[in-house]
Amino acid sequence: MIRSLICIALAGLLAHAGAAELSGPPGPVLDAMRSAKLPAGALSLAVVPLSRPQDALYFNADAAVNPASVMKLVTTQVALERLGPAYAWTTELLADGPVVEGVLKGNLYLRGGGDPKLTYERVWLLLRDLRSAGVKRIAGDLVLDRSALRLPPAGAFDDDEGDPARPFLVAPDALLANFKSVRVRVLADGGIVRVSVEPPIAEISIENAAKVAGSGCNAAISADSEATRARVRVSGNLAEGCSSERYVSVLDTLSYTGGLVRAIWRELGGEIAGSTRQGATPASSRSLASSRSPDVVSVIRDVNKFSNNLMARQLFLTLGASNRQGEADDAQSAARIVREWLKDNRLNWPELVLENGSGLSRRERVSARHLAELLLQAAAGPYAPEFMSSLPIVAVDGTMKRRLKGADVAAHVKTGTLKNVRAVAGYVLAEDGERYAVVGVLNHAQAPGGAPTLDALLRWVSEARPARQVTVK
Repeated sequence: MIRSLICIALAGLLAHAGAAELSGPPGPVLDAMRSAKLPAGALSLAVVPLSRPQDALYFNADAAVNPASVMKLVTTQVALERLGPAYAWTTELLADGPVVEGVLKGNLYLRGGGDPKLTYERVWLLLRDLRSAGVKRIAGDLVLDRSALRLPPAGAFDDDEGDPARPFLVAPDALLANFKSVRVRVLADGGIVRVSVEPPIAEISIENAAKVAGSGCNAAISADSEATRARVRVSGNLAEGCSSERYVSVLDTLSYTGGLVRAIWRELGGEIAGSTRQGATPASSRSLASSRSPDVVSVIRDVNKFSNNLMARQLFLTLGASNRQGEADDAQSAARIVREWLKDNRLNWPELVLENGSGLSRRERVSARHLAELLLQAAAGPYAPEFMSSLPIVAVDGTMKRRLKGADVAAHVKTGTLKNVRAVAGYVLAEDGERYAVVGVLNHAQAPGGAPTLDALLRWVSEARPARQVTVK
């Protein structure tokens, strides 16, 4: 009841904040924009004191803009409230036959639950538990059950680099393992260049054309794949003792996850006689081992601190899978749940466009005003500490670790970056003791040079300048 009254009060205060429309960006912010050759209209701005939301300042705040990864704030806040902070994902190993003298007389089923963080180490522990359960040889097939999530159609995304092997482009999956990536490590040692791929998946071959020469420490690492097979190429010159590494995503999910399981199982002394295939787990199967993921609070920390697109997309789809109502896929279901959350909190965002909930999208849209509403709602919500602590700390960690060093800005701020987008959104503690919800979004071809503009905004708020702002429309 009390929270409902708070929500009504916040909605009412923000609805009457139109008188605080600025005639232009604040002076230091405008100076930074001019240096970056950014027009004033490229910026959408909202600065709202948490204790006095009626004194908010806005500029171009109702424009429907692409927020890039700042959209993750919407996904993580709704997930906190709808899934709950203790929600976790379970991945299971099940069998459809008996275990006789170390031999599983049947198939082994790996059933995914949409876990956003099923790492190499956790897969190893899961298989180690299977060995502890007395299994050494699997007489049947390795069957991957990926039915927990209803995936939307695969959409193309221009990553601006023309390199499909970049890990941030990996698509979500109910049985996502180790972020579907491998680490390629190159070391010049003893007059030769050694190349290793971790995990050592049999379907990935190595083509090593690198030489020990010169004084540089950079090797050219590239990869190509044909779904079920992949090749890593290394070329260039490295000085003796130099090393280089790169993470790449190759193979489809079935080949990668199956290859990962088989590689670890071999290391553990196990054997799988059959093939790897996809299929549903029979209802009569029994569980032999399981792995429980970190909870939602831990997951949103990774999502927001490090802007992990894949984990955000997994979280978004999990949100959809938690309450389906006949939608074609879980992304559509998740978008409905977000709108239901908005309605329950008396928030109206007609411009909102959700595609995958991560901001890795050319379609997603929201306004700076409504992102500020989200920040205020989260600050007044039941999980305010968990939400705020998931955001990068300026000059300390995450994607803000190298920003505003030495500027003495106390803030938790999520960043957003796409080709023509730069954004920040979070909480700034000003010198006068007031905490502000701050949103700044740049949509423009010159946006890649806009980080100093957004830093100037955060510094301006930190110095308690909003309280002295007098130039309004």
